[in-house]
Parts: sequence; C-alpha cells; structure tokens
Amino acid sequence: MGNRAVITFSGSRSTGVGIYLHWNGGLESVLAFLDAAKARGFRDPASDPSYAMARLCGLIHEFFGVRDSCSLGVGLLSALHTDNWDNGVYVVGKDWAIIDRWGKGSGHRRELADLSGENRIQYDEILASLR
Repeated sequence: MGNRAVITFSGSRSTGVGIYLHWNGGLESVLAFLDAAKARGFRDPASDPSYAMARLCGLIHEFFGVRDSCSLGVGLLSALHTDNWDNGVYVVGKDWAIIDRWGKGSGHRRELADLSGENRIQYDEILASLR
C-alpha cells in the first residue's frame, strides 16, 4: 500500500525512464515537486531531460530525507509500477508542466487549479519545505 505514482518526461510508455514514488504520488505532491524544481531554476525537462530527471530525483530525495530508502526509485517505464491503481503516470513537459497522465488511477487532474481544501494546504506545505 502507498500513494504511488511515476513521473516521466518521455512520451514513450515502454522505453522512457521514470521516477517511481511509493509515497507522495498525489497531484499536490507532484505539483509541489515540479514547482520547486522550476523555482530553483533547474533545466527544463523539454530541453534537457536527463539533467532535469537527475535534479528532480535529488529534490524529491531531499524532501523524503536521506535515511528513507523505500520511497523513491528510478528505472525504465517498462519495469516501473505504472498501473499502480493510485495515481498512475504523470508526463511532464516544457516549463515543468504536467502535459499528460495515464495508467490505472491517473485521473485527469493536472494543474494547481485542480486542488482544493486539504490538498491545496499539502501542496503549500511541501513547496514551502523545498524552498
């Protein structure tokens, strides 16, 4: 059990590389991670996906803490739990925006405007912790 998701910059569902999140895979967390990456001036995933992926992994690892060993993974999409029944896959493009979502449990929510109530509070708290 978890709140799983995969984040990728690839349009390919089989050959792309992704970041697996066992926890904090909800839209509020993923948006906060992406907005923090953008605020820190990380290279845009549309123009430099390998660098952006490495920096995003570092940022998420920073959030979880260096002692947490079961919340973050990296691998080929074909080997990651993309149909995870929690949040599916977030496809990230230019300007760190979610441009697509797929997989079981993914829904269609992609933007900050889709958050309300407790989810918006969680987003604000995660983003504040990463600034």
